[in-house]
Amino acid sequence: MKIKTSGKILLIVLLLGSLFAAKLLWWDKRPQEAKASTEIGKLALPDAPEASLSGNSTMLALPSAAESVNGGTKIKWEIMAWNSQFPLMYANGGANTTKGSLMDNAKLQVEIIRQDDCNKSIADIVKFAQDYKENPETPGVFASYMGDGMPAFFAALTKELEPLGAEYQPIAFYTMGKSYGEDKVMGPVEWKQDPKSALGKTVACVMRDGDMNILLKWAGDNGLKVNPDETTYDKNAINVIAANDFLDAPNKYITGYKEIRKVIKDGKKTSEEITVGVDGIATWTPGDVNVAKQKGGLVNIASTKQYASQMPNITITIKKFAYDHRTDIENLIMALGQAGDQVRSFNEAKKFAADVSAKVYNEQDGAYWLKYYNGVTETDVQGLQVALGGSMAFNLQDAANMFGLGKDGIDRYKIVYNTFGDILSKMYPEFMATYPQYSKVVDKSFLQSVLTNHPELATGEALKISYSDEITQQVSSKSYQIQFETGSAVIKSSSYGVLDEILKSSVVAEGLKVGVYGHTDNVGNPASNQSLSEERARSVKNYLESKGIAANRIEAKGFGQTQPIADNNTATGKAQNRRVQIVLGD
Repeated sequence: MKIKTSGKILLIVLLLGSLFAAKLLWWDKRPQEAKASTEIGKLALPDAPEASLSGNSTMLALPSAAESVNGGTKIKWEIMAWNSQFPLMYANGGANTTKGSLMDNAKLQVEIIRQDDCNKSIADIVKFAQDYKENPETPGVFASYMGDGMPAFFAALTKELEPLGAEYQPIAFYTMGKSYGEDKVMGPVEWKQDPKSALGKTVACVMRDGDMNILLKWAGDNGLKVNPDETTYDKNAINVIAANDFLDAPNKYITGYKEIRKVIKDGKKTSEEITVGVDGIATWTPGDVNVAKQKGGLVNIASTKQYASQMPNITITIKKFAYDHRTDIENLIMALGQAGDQVRSFNEAKKFAADVSAKVYNEQDGAYWLKYYNGVTETDVQGLQVALGGSMAFNLQDAANMFGLGKDGIDRYKIVYNTFGDILSKMYPEFMATYPQYSKVVDKSFLQSVLTNHPELATGEALKISYSDEITQQVSSKSYQIQFETGSAVIKSSSYGVLDEILKSSVVAEGLKVGVYGHTDNVGNPASNQSLSEERARSVKNYLESKGIAANRIEAKGFGQTQPIADNNTATGKAQNRRVQIVLGD
């Protein structure tokens, strides 16, 4: 299975090791300044099932098993073992391009290589850039990774490539699929019922990894703090326990792992110690399967089925190679787009992609990869129902939507990239103070050209979500102080920044319905307050719609003065009660 980007960056590992050693040498028994638990703030991820060509479909002939020798451009493509790459598996026909495949028709010779080690991928891309500068006949090297981890990956890679010049910097040019439920935070049932019950508890995960990002978003959307220091314990925050990899995290829960932590009091690290265990985990398949089958007791708190835009599969290469081979890159995009349509429309094509995956990854069989591409719900050993697995292939429409080239104009990936780049630099400035600008590392020109010149290939249905009429189960809830003109529903311009935070969070969590609930204090007539709260909720709804959020996804309600959260007898309490509550749920 996949090893994701941000937790594996060599620079981060080296920095972490040196900082940890310094801590050990510097630590003494006196109370010391603690790294403050971070209030993440509301995070944003975009909309995200399945037939693409239904009613307008023609199934293509499956590729043969014989390898092709078409004399075309050679590419070595390094990937993690991850089901979002079904379009690549189908398009290539095998680990090496096969006869009659879409890649063969595009006159490309692609070798797919499983590479779970991001450090090795960075080294391979750097070497390719160096070799290509000396010899333009050098075969291309591509890599595909988790979108939310790319800020850290690019931060390391761009630095390594700086000596070669701007032409040899990396660019992201396409997305072939995404995680759609596989990556998740699992915890006790009570966390789902009351997120605040997770405060003072622990979550095992790979530090600064994509799955930790799910924890950060869920915590931020519920107004919960996260303690960024894996060596201390803060009872007023969610604490993280460092895992070596995605299987080590659930294994720590299964085996009853414990460790001793220094206690934080009043923002200070003290000499007091406490023993903590593992209360929850952030992982992906088969880590979630191991928990369900070996110990149970944890349910899905939040996943990429809900944060449906968080983890697109992003493909990169060197800018110079891409521009020198523009026609090849565009042909490759067309092949992957057609492959995504086929995988989403025909079970036989999906099964073929699963069989190729098993051969490329040299692990399990096609039935295994197909099962966890589709996702399943199973009963764990304690009798709890748990959803396991889930990925999704993209067609051209989906890729366009992810990069802001779709009808709604929302650049979902830009929101994801900046959201998690900002979070990482905020929580861990010692590891990544800055990261490359989105516009410097994402090049939409290749996809834009395909969409313009080959509209016939963009006829497949984009992924759609059916939202319920109203929210019956909350995933997160947070109140915002949005300023309105006195006694009216006109939003003050000073609150547009807050509204944009809500927009971004809604975009990231595209799998969830957005509840916009207006509340007032108890000043004035109750009937007037009820009416005013409804009007203000509609104003926020209208703003979100104007920015591209679908109207049927937003539920706007007013509750007047009936649901105070503070004492209406004080000015401070009244101010808290005048609020707009944003709920993400289904």
